[in-house]
Formats: sequence, C-alpha cells, structure tokens
Amino acid sequence: MSQSQLGDDELFGEAAAEMREDVEEHLAAARETLPEGNDIWETEADNVLGVLNGLRSALDTGDAEDHLRQAKKWYTIGERADAFEDADDLAEAIEDIEELLEQITEAHENVGELASTIPQLRGALDEAHEEADDESEADEDEDDEEETEADDEDDEDDEDDEE
Repeated sequence: MSQSQLGDDELFGEAAAEMREDVEEHLAAARETLPEGNDIWETEADNVLGVLNGLRSALDTGDAEDHLRQAKKWYTIGERADAFEDADDLAEAIEDIEELLEQITEAHENVGELASTIPQLRGALDEAHEEADDESEADEDEDDEEETEADDEDDEDDEDDEE
C-alpha cells in the first residue's frame, strides 16, 4: 500500500509542476501579446485623427486576456488542490497583468472616444468659423454701403455748394 501512496505522491508532484508550468507559460504568452511601449509612443500620422487611430490599434491586447484567463484557471485549480508550495509569485504576476490589461483597456476606450469626438469637434469649429466669417463679411458689406451712402451725400453736398 505504501508503494501506491508513493506513486500517487509522485503523480501529484508532477501534476503540480505541470500546472505551475502551464500558469507560467500562459502568463508569459499574455505578456508577449501586450503592445510594446514604443508602439504606443511613436507615430507616423499626418493629423490628430491618424495619431488616435494608430494609438487605438497599438493598444490592442491581442490574446492577452485569453492567456490570462487560462493562467488564472490553472492557478485556481492548483491553489484549491494545494499543489503549489509557494504560489505568491504566480498570484503577484497574475495581479500585475490584470492591472496592466485594465489600464490598456481604459486607455483604448478613452482613445476611441476621442477619435470619434475629434471629427465632430473639427466640424463644429469649422462651422463656427464659417459663421463668424459670414457675419464679418456682412458687417463689412454694411460698412461699405454706409460709406458709399455717406460719400454720395457728400458728393451731393459738394454739388449743391458749387451751384
């Protein structure tokens, strides 16, 4: 009976090592699919909308969430089975990636909102300036008409004085 007990312990030890390895592999894969810092920092766009669209694309996390989910799944199974001797490093790594994914997701949403707002804002500003230009032109036309009328009156006065 002790022989089967020893075999079970060995199998359990192997399974625990494999679970830890699975968690570590999925965490590494999640990190690899995250965008690089330079990908979100550098840009080659001609305008703000191009920058925002490029940034939104750069903030794509790929399969990071799926890999994190798999890591958490195997970590949870291992924790409940008390298979890990020391799992603090795994728990910390999972938490770090979760926080980073939350930051990226929030930034992605903010950039998306800005990318949809900027064209609307540009249109509104263009309209406001066109209206201001139209009003300015109308005021200039009125001033020109008043000057013309005043000049005509002066000319009439000059003619009256000459007679």
